[in-house]
Amino acid sequence: MFDVLIIGGGVAGVSCALILGSAHKKAFVQDKKIGILTHQRGGNLQDALLNNVYGIPFGKSGSEVMHESLEHLNNYSHIEQIPNQKVIEVIPFSNYYQVRTNDNIYEAKIVVVAVGASNIFNIEGLNQYIIPHKKSIPEKNRIQLTNEDHRVSENLYVAGVLAGHRSQVAIASGSGASVATDILTLWNNGTQSHSHDSIRK
Repeated sequence: MFDVLIIGGGVAGVSCALILGSAHKKAFVQDKKIGILTHQRGGNLQDALLNNVYGIPFGKSGSEVMHESLEHLNNYSHIEQIPNQKVIEVIPFSNYYQVRTNDNIYEAKIVVVAVGASNIFNIEGLNQYIIPHKKSIPEKNRIQLTNEDHRVSENLYVAGVLAGHRSQVAIASGSGASVATDILTLWNNGTQSHSHDSIRK
């Protein structure tokens, strides 16, 4: 049983995982089991040239960042990276979710969906939340999941463009981080929480 299972190894999903990973020294996080299914990765990012993203050197390609971000995530060895599995269905139960892939079945108390916003999105159990994307031109045929501040349903979150944000790497990264801090706050019994590292510590 995962405490959090993130679906998607793109910008929003990995950003969410990095924040949760960096918080592992907090007492209310130490016993949490966190996983990320890294199969669903954004096609648009693979073709991107990231000249306008804070902290990323001019001329860096999106495909490089995708690879390097998972290497970065390896620094948090307590986060389980699950590659090469495509999510087929998310099934809600009374106090957890079952996530079925092409190869396995996982259980998680909290699920974060952070895959692309293409209209070919098809994860059974989530299709009822699909609406046209509110911040994309109609010709793009993008979709989003209905949500309120990233929360789709009880313990079900969405991040990135699929949450209704515009397609910018910096925005997707912030969206994933926002979901992570909401989860930290939930784990901290509602006390507002975040995770910072410091050279002074």
